[in-house]
Amino acid sequence: MRLDLLPRARRSPWLDLLSPALAFAAAVLIGGLAVAAFGVPPGQAFLAYFVAPLSEAWSLQEVALKAAPLALIATGLAFCYRANLWNIGAEGQVVIGGLAGGWVAIAAHGSEGATVWILPAMLLAGTTAGLAYAMIPALLRVKLGVSEILTSLMLVYVAQLLLDYMVRGPLRDPQGYNFPQSVGFDEAARLPALMTGESLHAGAPIALLAVLLATLVLARTLFGFEVRAVGASPRAARFAGFSDARLTLAVFAISGGAAGLAGICEVAGRIGQLQPEISPGYGFTAIIVAFLGRLSPPGILLAALVIAVTTIGGEGAQIDLKLPLDLTRAFQGLLLCLVLGADVLTRYHIRIVPGGAGGGALP
Repeated sequence: MRLDLLPRARRSPWLDLLSPALAFAAAVLIGGLAVAAFGVPPGQAFLAYFVAPLSEAWSLQEVALKAAPLALIATGLAFCYRANLWNIGAEGQVVIGGLAGGWVAIAAHGSEGATVWILPAMLLAGTTAGLAYAMIPALLRVKLGVSEILTSLMLVYVAQLLLDYMVRGPLRDPQGYNFPQSVGFDEAARLPALMTGESLHAGAPIALLAVLLATLVLARTLFGFEVRAVGASPRAARFAGFSDARLTLAVFAISGGAAGLAGICEVAGRIGQLQPEISPGYGFTAIIVAFLGRLSPPGILLAALVIAVTTIGGEGAQIDLKLPLDLTRAFQGLLLCLVLGADVLTRYHIRIVPGGAGGGALP
């Protein structure tokens, strides 16, 4: 017996719309069973994970601060993934962006004349550095046919080790009692808070603007049509005159630039200096966010908020309910699997073929 996946002749728009919600409900149900196995009432865990992060002003700000870099990075990655190209190294591009922009802030530290230009220069340096770092796997693929999956992933560790070396060596604060960190950034080199005395900073509207811009580019421009066409049918796109090499460089530039911008926003926002770790894995989590959002910028924004809520809720549940933080990561992975599975079932139906061996391939 084997299982074949056959394309549905007609797809229900209602089912397409409801399938992520059904997948989320199934993930919550399975998560409730897992929580019960730890001896915690599922209702109490649900309140801790999904209600508590949305119940107070400070926790809402934390959700926004978590969601903003995830949405920004995932939106850039969506351009790659829609074109059937696989940038797995966004974490390295985040780190390089933060390092380059932070270096600008350190170089101008204490300079009174840098007040006006320092923050734009940092954002530009971070974006450019992330873009340039993403060009390495892109050029290796275009020129030598090297897998971008391997090269982009391996470059993550190069970026992390470079940051660690810089904050322990050339960029270390000489007055910092030998701690591996740079000097604190000047006030002019920090992203301004949106409200006085609050933690939410200008990185959140930057991410919203990027999501809006990506939505317009993908839906209303020739470049967006090219990305969609190459992803849907590479051979047909080549017959139409679209260049694989040019598109590869373009989408890697977009994804790398977005990741680098997220990196410097994180450094210039809540951190305020360079240190050995500037990202809690945003570049990797953004891959989950991109697919949870179905590679659509508005969907990515919603997925980033969901992941941010579960992350903040998971931290609270770890403190209040003594639940392991790894349970949160398992839930996020389960949610991704269920959403992808729901997408498959809305596009294909399963046919059981008796007497055969092996599984059917996607047409």
